[in-house]
Amino acid sequence: MDVLDLARLQFGVTTVYHFFFVPLTLGLSIMIAGMQTMYVWKGNEHYKHMAKFWGKLFLINFAMGVVTGIVQEFQFGMNWSEYSRFVGDIFGAPLAIEALAAFFIESVFLGVWIFGWDKLGKRVHLASIWLVAFAANLSAYWILVANSFMQNPVGYQMAESGRAEMTDFFALITNPNVLLQWPHVVLGGLTTGAFFVLGISAYHLLRGRHPQMEMFRTSARIALIVGTVAVFATMGFGHAQGQRMADTQPMKLAAAEGLWESADPASLSLFQIGNEAERRPEAEVTIPSLLSFLTYNTPDGLVQGINQLQAQYEQQYGPGNYVPPAIWLTYWSFRAMVGAGAAMFVIGLLGIVFATRRTLEKRRWLLILAVPALFLPYIANTTGWLLTEMGRQPWIVQGMMRIEDAVSPNVTADMLLISLIGFTVIYGLLMIVDVYLLWKYARAESGSSEATASDLPELGRVY
Repeated sequence: MDVLDLARLQFGVTTVYHFFFVPLTLGLSIMIAGMQTMYVWKGNEHYKHMAKFWGKLFLINFAMGVVTGIVQEFQFGMNWSEYSRFVGDIFGAPLAIEALAAFFIESVFLGVWIFGWDKLGKRVHLASIWLVAFAANLSAYWILVANSFMQNPVGYQMAESGRAEMTDFFALITNPNVLLQWPHVVLGGLTTGAFFVLGISAYHLLRGRHPQMEMFRTSARIALIVGTVAVFATMGFGHAQGQRMADTQPMKLAAAEGLWESADPASLSLFQIGNEAERRPEAEVTIPSLLSFLTYNTPDGLVQGINQLQAQYEQQYGPGNYVPPAIWLTYWSFRAMVGAGAAMFVIGLLGIVFATRRTLEKRRWLLILAVPALFLPYIANTTGWLLTEMGRQPWIVQGMMRIEDAVSPNVTADMLLISLIGFTVIYGLLMIVDVYLLWKYARAESGSSEATASDLPELGRVY
């Protein structure tokens, strides 16, 4: 592989790894804040124990997320210096606000929450965890403002130096792309948090040995409601993003659907074996008119194909290959994301029905299913990002800068290969530590909930 391939692979590895932790931080922080709110509102110690138990797991995940996120910042300067030079004026403001405001608030009040149990007033202490949840999700917004500029550049002008300069900060932060992408990510985080709680609660309900069984019954019911509503809303915002994609990034939509030739009406592809060399399908199963309907809310409507868009872009941008690499990866990432979302919705809906009838614990098959379902949000989150970023190629900034023009000119393939191996090994070890800690604390059965609560300051020192 050459310098460009290694730089892309390295950024992909670090980003996907970091994004294992982010959605759980976003969603679980809100759920813990909700549990603690119930404690303050009703004065029931049961909810206090819930907030503390899930809070331990939140802290482990948060610490790992911080560690892995720092590396990404360095990569912009190390491997993508031309890209940093090009968008530095645009990215500077949102990333600075994210670090100085959102992340600062999140970190400070997380410390207040960890060490404030039984030392602060209940309402003041409750405010600290809500500020953590608010700041975590606000942090995601500023990151997505920067990412949305890459998907849909707005609020800029091209300087004589060849750099993009910000001309309208308000346009940047109200980019139509981020107004759909942010709620999609936040709701995806809430889904992740809910199915994380559901999977671990189901594990304990199946074993029936934990001294706080009622805590897991309540946790499971909360998780089923939150998870089902969140995954449904996530799919709604995802659908809206797909419709917008038809206007702003039609090549990504065509790649996601394996649509090689323009069609009106366009069929939705359920399964396809494609021939990327000849840019055509070898075999496929489709539903007539459904893609047009999903795109325009009518059974008719032109959806542009990859081959026609390639010809159009050659006229618009000059000779070159504007087809995303590895169409199969974009195509199947989209289906994995949608499939995981649909599976979560069905599991959540069945769980709500049985919980309403008070027969959830008798449906052991559903509890058994809910344990591995904990991984479904991770599949959906990861494949969703693969679709978002792979489908945009060869652009690193849509219509403005190609990926090969963004890489640092002074890095070598050997440097990138060595650092890639180093990151992969270190991240692999961190993942082992993370899974071990989560598993250890999630399955802990000895001791009372009060003993569990005393572990919080110790975990705080990890961060």
